[in-house]
Amino acid sequence: MLTATYTLVALSVEQSSIRLSLLSFQKYVRSTLMQQNTMTLSQLEYACENLDSLYEACRWRKTEMYLIPALVGVTERADQLLEELNRLNQSALMSIRLLQEKLGMLADVRDEQVRLICDSIENFCAALLKRLEKEEQELFAIARAAIAGETWFSIANQLMMHDKHLVEMKRSAQDSADGARSPVRRRAAAMPAPDDAQISIPGLQVLPIVSIEDAATPAVSRSARQQAHGDAMLK
Repeated sequence: MLTATYTLVALSVEQSSIRLSLLSFQKYVRSTLMQQNTMTLSQLEYACENLDSLYEACRWRKTEMYLIPALVGVTERADQLLEELNRLNQSALMSIRLLQEKLGMLADVRDEQVRLICDSIENFCAALLKRLEKEEQELFAIARAAIAGETWFSIANQLMMHDKHLVEMKRSAQDSADGARSPVRRRAAAMPAPDDAQISIPGLQVLPIVSIEDAATPAVSRSARQQAHGDAMLK
């Protein structure tokens, strides 16, 4: 069962990364948006972008792509749990759709609407956090008992191929970026950076609070919001 243990540990590491991103965004909403009486379209758009990134990150997890398909129809309990997980997923998706509808209808967000939006974000985070908890506490236990040894080897191989593909994609993107640089910049990029220059990329960038009077000139530009969206996907 060493292959099963290795696979479940790898999946748990991925779960922890997604959980930290969800908790980070939840903390931002509670400490900022929930304290406001108004919300600008920039803030609402930022929230929608981050929720979309977090949802996609959950949807493309290895657990979702490789472990769950192997459990479909294995046992009655597994099918019941998968249905529960699907309901939590649908609850999170509905929260995103609600915010997207608000984004298309409102010029600015005030009072009760702010509370409703924050409640939707809370529901989104709670649903996905609950799903992650159920997967680790219940789904992984069912998988360990119900999945046969040869299936674990197949899943482990899929995980390794998945990681290899990601590495190749990043290398290809880096090669393309290097090719666009001048010879001087390419030589500079090849030089090792000092230890104190190694900076980890944050999973989420927080949009500053802006008043409703600033709605006509948002504090954060489109490019900054796109960068925040990309950072969330990297997480």
